[in-house]
Amino acid sequence: MKILKVFIIIFLLFSFNNLYANENNERNEITKNLRCLICQGQSVYDSDSDFANSMKILVDKKLDEGLSDKEIYNFFKEKYGDWILYDPRLNKNTYLLWLLPILIFLIGGAIIIKSFILKK
Repeated sequence: MKILKVFIIIFLLFSFNNLYANENNERNEITKNLRCLICQGQSVYDSDSDFANSMKILVDKKLDEGLSDKEIYNFFKEKYGDWILYDPRLNKNTYLLWLLPILIFLIGGAIIIKSFILKK
């Protein structure tokens, strides 16, 4: 009977730990996709500035209120603009951002084809 009680306690501890880890994972995923406005080039997750720490607290508060990740992203986008997101939506302001890598890939492929295949 003692062994059963020990297993139940261990099971409950792991269950609560897993619950906490899932909540933290959601927070971490959101803060990894938000740009810190103080630390250029760092996400809120990676930054330890006062601004990033306050944003982490705000994300926790919004998650506790029951907001989804998209609603939280929209909140920050309305407050700070598209630049706050590391993964901006495709719109007229971000066409170049999304199409430039494809264009560079195509030009690079054309150069490789021209220099290696057409030389023969």
